[in-house]
Amino acid sequence: MAAAAATASGALGALQASRARLVAAWCARLGLGLGLPGSVTSTRAGPAMWAQGWAPAAGGAVLRRGYSSEVNAENELRVRYLEEENRGIVVLGINRAHAKNAISKNLIKMLSKAVDALKSDKKVRTIIVRSEVPGVFCAGADLKERVKMHSSEVGPFVSKIRAVVNDIGGTQRLPRTIGMSLAKELIFSARVLDGQEAKAIGLISHVLEQNKEGDAAYRKALDLAREFLPQGPVAMRVAKLAINQGMEVDLVTGLAIEEACYAQTIPTKDRLEGLLAFKEKRPPRYKGE
Repeated sequence: MAAAAATASGALGALQASRARLVAAWCARLGLGLGLPGSVTSTRAGPAMWAQGWAPAAGGAVLRRGYSSEVNAENELRVRYLEEENRGIVVLGINRAHAKNAISKNLIKMLSKAVDALKSDKKVRTIIVRSEVPGVFCAGADLKERVKMHSSEVGPFVSKIRAVVNDIGGTQRLPRTIGMSLAKELIFSARVLDGQEAKAIGLISHVLEQNKEGDAAYRKALDLAREFLPQGPVAMRVAKLAINQGMEVDLVTGLAIEEACYAQTIPTKDRLEGLLAFKEKRPPRYKGE
């Protein structure tokens, strides 16, 4: 690994030995060989998008929440593999109407099982997480269940949530997204933002006017997923790794991680296909090889 790290640091120029060791450690964590050909695995099957409606319905109409008193644990998560032009997209639908989709032990167990299955499915390119409960995405943790937990259960349960839903951890992720000062203001005040406010501070990417069907956010997520489908699977995986892990280190180390990730694409058939498609002025036909 030390020799591999030296390869990356030499390519960048003047990386200090300590930084090179850090890069090597990160690449070991990612399962990458620096500058060496080989396969790449990702901790996710593909980009995951959380479909949530923010804006009120057109014309001021309000969606009916339609909560049910019936509880069926087996139907709390619905997995759908889309077909035809949407082949490669998987939709995970959360369906805990009685609890406003609050995250429970059973839901985390089902999500974990579904994600583990999707990780090994090379045909899956993008995952959309959506609510199947009108007017609700997710109310957060299931506090009614949490209050019944023994104190020794809480820590392991939260760790399981982090392993499946990697967007939690507000005290660390929020300052990295909107800055420390504003993050403290929001966390200390427990302020609730509407969609326009959240978009204005860079917390979300899109704000949509609700449609009559109440699925405007899902349709937008589906449109984005369709844009991802034609792209090279190998390049998508390593780009995701480089972005996610590079954000946690300094710029020079991040650039070394990026180079290590790029090295994984060099021996692939997809890279040659992309060059050939450009030369022949046609859309590329990537196979993830």
